[in-house]
Amino acid sequence: MPSPETPAAPGAPAPGSSSPLAPYDALLLLSFGGPEGHEDVMPFLRTVTAGRGIPDERLEAVAEHYHHFGGKSPINDQNRALLAALRADLAARGLDVPVAWGNRNWAPFVTDALRELHEDGARRVLVVATSAYASYSGCRQYREDVAGALVQLAEEGRDLQVDKIRHYFDAPGFVAANVDAVAAAWERLPEAARPGAELVFVTHSIPTAMADSAGPEGGAYVRQHEDVAQVVADAVRRRAGGAALPSALVYCSRSGPPSQPWTEPDVNDHLEELAARGVPGVVVAPIGFVSDHMEVVYDLDTEARETAERLGLPMERAGTAGTDPAFVAALVDLVVERAAVERAAAGGQEAPPRPSAGSVGPSHDVCPVGCCPNLRREKPAACGRDWPGARALVESGAATPGSGA
Repeated sequence: MPSPETPAAPGAPAPGSSSPLAPYDALLLLSFGGPEGHEDVMPFLRTVTAGRGIPDERLEAVAEHYHHFGGKSPINDQNRALLAALRADLAARGLDVPVAWGNRNWAPFVTDALRELHEDGARRVLVVATSAYASYSGCRQYREDVAGALVQLAEEGRDLQVDKIRHYFDAPGFVAANVDAVAAAWERLPEAARPGAELVFVTHSIPTAMADSAGPEGGAYVRQHEDVAQVVADAVRRRAGGAALPSALVYCSRSGPPSQPWTEPDVNDHLEELAARGVPGVVVAPIGFVSDHMEVVYDLDTEARETAERLGLPMERAGTAGTDPAFVAALVDLVVERAAVERAAAGGQEAPPRPSAGSVGPSHDVCPVGCCPNLRREKPAACGRDWPGARALVESGAATPGSGA
């Protein structure tokens, strides 16, 4: 407990007050997951693409990306590091709450993580997903997996309520971590290349139909990325003493058939264009990613770097937010904020601050009906206004164990 002379850390409980995390009694760090070795790669990819009819021959091509790094995705170790950092920040604020880790596509699976939390006494859980932006694959698909887990647990007689923090693409700490990383990468460029260098902000390519339908009104995926890229670029220009540093948003990791439109341009095509224009250097900044997982270490550190070297284009890759203290603190701030929002909704008097960088403004707390729709088929999704609840689905017969809701 801080001394009277020491101000409490943001989110720390005041003497005699209830926890600022109430009504939540547990947190879940929810991520994509990844293989831990060669033997895991194909089973992992089959899990990721289940129900889409993708033959093993196509999956083998993607598997080579993982085999290039010993069959191990870096994402699991990065999630372990983020989990430890979240626990440390919470502890520093005097917030005693269990924090579990679960994945959509590989162990530890979300169902098992929620089951363990329930066994330990949790009844209301708040999810922190490792995806900052709105889209089906970045939000609703996570919500569908939570729904499937809750249905399975309800069949076991376990009732849990699960919510999710709002999208944090505009969280000041996330933006600050990216500004620091991009500025540091620019400073690593050869001195002669810096004044005329360009900033290339990269995110995961998705089908244009998914991008067009992202968010309550559509287009949120691209709009949010463009907003963050603008804020980061402006801040880096100021640090660079007013250097022009033109910027663009590009994409990586396209995986769909050639007949299906995906968001463009591809990062490698953009590097070709920059080299043709005589740009002296480039900073590649993966702002669409929370940590340096496979799309970063293969698509950028391997393929894009090979492209830049072939073109004779000096390139530096900026780091991701990872466990940057500002980013970790921002996530905990969002947890505290959401708890206050829930208490206010239950009749409390709190009006928590909702800090937001950029011009888009803070996202919704609860996903509206039809937000980021599943364009293949409708599936129940938790943490939204259209979620009937796991028990209601089970009792109506609309879901069966193992169906994934």
